[in-house]
Amino acid sequence: MTEGSKGLPPRTAASRPGGAKKTAPKPKKKKKKGSVWIKIMFAVLSVLILIMLYVGYLAYVATNAVDTIGTANNIVVPEEESVKKKSTGMVLLGIDSREKGGGLNTDVMLVAIFNPNTKTASVVSIPRDSVLQVDGYRERKANANYSTFFNNARSEKNMDKEAAEADAKKEIREMLSKYFGVELKYTGIINFKGFTDVVDALDGVEVNVEMDMRYRDTADGTNINLSKGQQVLDGKNALDYVRYRKSNQGTAESSDFDRNRREMEVIGAIFDKMKSFGGVTKYDKVIGAVGNNLTLDMPPSEIKNMLSTYLGMGSSDITFQALNGTWKSPYVYVDSTSLEEARAALQAKMAE
Repeated sequence: MTEGSKGLPPRTAASRPGGAKKTAPKPKKKKKKGSVWIKIMFAVLSVLILIMLYVGYLAYVATNAVDTIGTANNIVVPEEESVKKKSTGMVLLGIDSREKGGGLNTDVMLVAIFNPNTKTASVVSIPRDSVLQVDGYRERKANANYSTFFNNARSEKNMDKEAAEADAKKEIREMLSKYFGVELKYTGIINFKGFTDVVDALDGVEVNVEMDMRYRDTADGTNINLSKGQQVLDGKNALDYVRYRKSNQGTAESSDFDRNRREMEVIGAIFDKMKSFGGVTKYDKVIGAVGNNLTLDMPPSEIKNMLSTYLGMGSSDITFQALNGTWKSPYVYVDSTSLEEARAALQAKMAE
């Protein structure tokens, strides 16, 4: 370059060999805190809406089921006498009714006292072959009492089927009230299908089957085939587990006392499953299963109070007790000590 020549302007980035124009990085936009909270609140609100819809759906299902279950629509219970305020005694019967065979014999007989103050219950199971000695009543197998009362109402009192059922419920309740020395206010009856449907609605219950159980009867369709061990039983197998007593397939036999113990075991497992998160999500199915197969001479309003008061009860909140005795064909003669203990437990729960 000669003296006096003008200097060239500095090279730009674009004129540099292989150079590309550099641009200043754009500043990152800061997230507004308000927008994050809006998203969180929206998510929470969405969950709450879903919960409210589910609860509303449950209320709808429960209302329909309650209207089907309750058979005492014309009875008004004073507030101070309600199940949500006062201990309530009930008789719960499982009827041996199936598509093939069965009848009105009560394979399951429970007396229960529910206490709303402690949200607990005492339940006593009665062996089906026990003879209950009560003044004013003939001695017969316990499981034949309800069917006898029903048939007498039909033949001697000329009642229609619905009236005879109500009369038989009242008779069995009064008889067992005398036997245990407690006031029993309501009687509920559930059939075999109701039991299996409830277990199936919960996707089964887990129990420990203590031995192999095999029994077949082609006449009524019974086919019990259970293997020993811890397992989840569906409705059909849970019912078989509870009912098993004798075998014609080479497995060890059982007894009425064993049946009662297994009965309470499965009922406890049902309550525990319903108390779990998975069980809560199946309440609608359980309510539907019960509603289709249970009748209870309790006003629908009181059934709703019962559901809301004892919702969430588990097996740890229930004291199970079974009457014991001695088998002398054709009856089980209840041991006096066992009877007194059962009476004391029921009376104590009523007084809490």
